[in-house]
Order: sequence, then structure tokens, then C-alpha cells
Amino acid sequence: MAVRDIPGRVEVLTDADGGCRVRLGGAWTLRWFASIERQIPDTRARLCPRVRLDLQTLDDLDTAGAGLLNLLLGTERLRTALAEQPEIAPERRALLATVGCAVEDVLAYVPSPAEGLGFVALLARLGRVMQGIWCQIRVLLGFLGLVLATLARTLPRPRRWRVTALVAQLEQTTLDALPIVALLAFMVGAVIAFLGATMLSAYGASVFTVDLVSFAFLREFGVLLAAILLAGRTASAFTAQIGAMQSHEEIDALRTIGLDPIEVLVLPRVLALVLGLPMLTLVSMLAGLLGGALVCIVDLGIPPAMFLSLLRSDTPLSYFWVGLSKAPVLAFLIAVIGCLEGFKVTGSAESVGERTTSSVVQAIFVVILIDALAALFFMEMGW
Repeated sequence: MAVRDIPGRVEVLTDADGGCRVRLGGAWTLRWFASIERQIPDTRARLCPRVRLDLQTLDDLDTAGAGLLNLLLGTERLRTALAEQPEIAPERRALLATVGCAVEDVLAYVPSPAEGLGFVALLARLGRVMQGIWCQIRVLLGFLGLVLATLARTLPRPRRWRVTALVAQLEQTTLDALPIVALLAFMVGAVIAFLGATMLSAYGASVFTVDLVSFAFLREFGVLLAAILLAGRTASAFTAQIGAMQSHEEIDALRTIGLDPIEVLVLPRVLALVLGLPMLTLVSMLAGLLGGALVCIVDLGIPPAMFLSLLRSDTPLSYFWVGLSKAPVLAFLIAVIGCLEGFKVTGSAESVGERTTSSVVQAIFVVILIDALAALFFMEMGW
């Protein structure tokens, strides 16, 4: 039987017990929205606290009509009427209840007042920023503990090692990054040597450019340049890869079949970076020294044999070990931050971009912070 498409109407009838009955008729649909809305003010004025719904003459009802009925009766009266009248059709009851809950949520929302530009507003914003930073630190520490616990549980079981994934990640994070790391370190080494030669030549101490280059690259710049490049290149890749899997619900699928996402996705990436960054650091140190040596040979006229002799006599081996010792720690933090931000993706492409940007910023900040603290510690210890 076809539904009659005639304008919706509403009547208020008085019952014998003192209550009132609201009789709906016609089609309460979006097509007749304006016509029904004009009837609501007069009808609402005649309503009593307790109402009953009469839907026997109602031909059709959609979301727009349910919203108008909620506007007419109010959320509480509509909820009470639905609870006291079990004879209402289930599909109409479900539609009215759903729209009623949605309208109630909208009405319950109170927009936050404008902060203004005063000193109190500035303190409030600063407090929110600090609270966000503290929450981020807590989440990062918790994820660090989860990764370490999973690693401790997996290492004694060689059957659960994912060697293929580890080798694939080593190729992507280390081998593919070798050219850019070597080129950047070579150019920075040349720049440091040129600046050092320019300044030291005024005091007749150009020969100490060799010590400047070796000190800078073996202790600081070698590991720092490689770590910052990996923070921008690899941390973002980890976030994008895991974030795409999160948005496609592939991580939920892994959990469904009984696999641990930390063991399957995070550990191979973390171990690959922990093994790869020391190699990149070594390449960065050698490339930086080569760039400095080239400037010393061309600009200062220092022969290669003299450069190597000064490097061996004036540069202790401890400089090399100090720089190399920071690489695994920085690599672990970079990989964990990249993976953690990937798990935070909520499903949209915008979320993937936001988390990728956040992972790069956090990783670079942590790299510089840890390197600065380590430099102060090693200096104070006399190493």
C-alpha cells in the first residue's frame, strides 16, 4: 500500500483523566517541514505536562519529522511517552529515541567562552600546554616500557624472531640512507673546516683545524647529523606505515588472529634502527673527516700524511667511542616515537599527516635534547 504524501498535521485532544493526547496525521517528512514547523508554536502552548502520542493516522515519519516532534514535546516528555506506550511500532520508537538522544546531546553542548587576551587566559593556555606535554611524556614512557617488555619476552625465543622483516627494515633505514648521510656529513665537515681555518688563521693556528674537525665529528656531529636525518626520514616513514595500517584496520586484524602488533610491527623497526644508526654514524664520521681533510689539503696546504698524523696524535680514541655510544639510545627513541605516533592515527588522511608531523618534531627534539645532556655528562666525567 502506497504511503499518502499529504502535509503533516497535529492536534491536541484532552483525555478524561486530565492528560492530553497528541494526534499526528499526514506525512511528517522533510518535504513538509516548513508547514509542520508553523503549527508547533500554537500547539505547544496547549500541551499539558503529561502527554500521550496517537500515531494511528500518521502516514509517514522520517528524521526531520522526528526532530520536529522532539521540538514540540521536549526530550523528557517524548521519552516518557515512549516508555508508557508499548503499542508504538518498533521502527518508529527506535527512530524517535535515536533522534531524541541526538537532540539532547546537541542541546547539552555549551561552547567554551572566549579566552580573551588577559594574563589569566595566558596562564590557562600555558597550563593546558604543560598538561599536554606531561600526558605525552607519560604515554611515551608507557610505550617504551611495553616495547622493552615485549623485547625481553621475545629475545629468549629464537623461533619468534622476525629476521626477514628485520633485514627488510635494515635495508630501508640504513642502506638506502647511506648516500644522503655521507653527502651531508661530507659537506658539513668541509664547512666546519673552512670556518675553522678562516678564524684560526688570524692567530697563526691553522693547523689546529684538524683537531677542530676531528673533535666535532667524532664526538658530536657524526651521530647528531645521522640521527637528525633518520628522525626526519625514518620516523616519519614508520608513522605513515603504521598509521595507514591503523586507518585500514589491519592492526585490529592482527590482534584478531592472535598476533601482537608490538612484536610484529614495532620490534623489527626498533631493532633495525638500533643496529643501523651506529653504522650510519661511522659513515658520517668518516665522511665528515674526509670533507675536513679535503679543505685542509686544498685551502691550508696540509699534506694528507700530515693530516693523518695530527689526527692520530691529537685525537684520543675515546672521542670515537663517546660519539658511537649515543647512537643506539637515539635510534631506540627515534623508532619508538615514530611507531607510537603511528598507533595514534584515528583513521583519516588528515590524522596521518598530523601524526607524521608530530613524530618528526618530537624525534628531532628528543635527539637534540639527549645529545646535549650526554655532551654535558661526558664533559663533566672527563671522557
